Amino acid sequence: MDLNYFKNLRILDGGMGQELLRKGLKSKGTLWSTSALLNENFHKLVVDVHLSFINAGADVIVTNNFSSRRMRLIENKVEDKFDYVNKKSCELAVKARDLSKKDVLIAGSLPAQGGTYVVDDRASSEIKKDLNDQAKLIQPYIDFFYLDVFSSGREVEAACEIIEKMNIPVLVGLHIKKNGKLPSGESITEVYKKFKSSNWIGLIGSCVSLEITKKSLNEFKSLDIPYGCKINLWKVEEPMPVNQFNTAKYFQDGKNPNEVLGFRSEINENIFKDFSKEIMSEGATILGGCCNVSPNYINALRSLKN
Repeated sequence: MDLNYFKNLRILDGGMGQELLRKGLKSKGTLWSTSALLNENFHKLVVDVHLSFINAGADVIVTNNFSSRRMRLIENKVEDKFDYVNKKSCELAVKARDLSKKDVLIAGSLPAQGGTYVVDDRASSEIKKDLNDQAKLIQPYIDFFYLDVFSSGREVEAACEIIEKMNIPVLVGLHIKKNGKLPSGESITEVYKKFKSSNWIGLIGSCVSLEITKKSLNEFKSLDIPYGCKINLWKVEEPMPVNQFNTAKYFQDGKNPNEVLGFRSEINENIFKDFSKEIMSEGATILGGCCNVSPNYINALRSLKN
């Protein structure tokens, strides 16, 4: 792909997991969106949700394997399905792209391998093995990797070492807290300066609020790389009480994270569009959504490309 792709305005998709749950997916244990990959009855729904984002105007769709990391599968007693669910997430994304007959790129989700919104404090060798195993499975299907909600520079470094050897472009997604830093305490600038490599095609705030994104703009602007965000619409921002909804056993129906984190219904599509227009005026060229951002929100961004 063109390494300058994100120098022009591009629209990413929104939150696959919450959209699947909203449309009837029943999560098992803490598998969330991976439940739709394990159960063939939901494969069409995954394709349909991808298509809904494409038809809303997304230039890029992200594979539905955020919760298909090895640790999550072990926790839910389905580690033997690791290869299957990661490949299937890609196959369904490719199917959606082909059905759309549109010039859409596929970003391979390479998620943080431990918990979400927290630093993975395992040995670097363990983190790197898990990242490498997942990356190898999805690499044949994708246009670029998306580091999906990373919380420390050490994890970014491990992922980028793997991806650089594969010679694949990467969009780096950093989770940022209210203090403007990663959960590791590092700044965006520190991570950029220490770990940027020639295959970085963009740097975004990953699963962050409107307010945090706006507060971080000046720092993003100071770096020589296309930037933007994937906004979430969680009501609870910090501390993220992930353990309060990540409690179901593998044989139980899992809770919808909205039960704990809530949904910012006051942020409607017009407010989302106006915010995106505002950060565009500051130089952002990568716009999109994460948790609770539906196709209607992505559709609201269409006119920004005119």
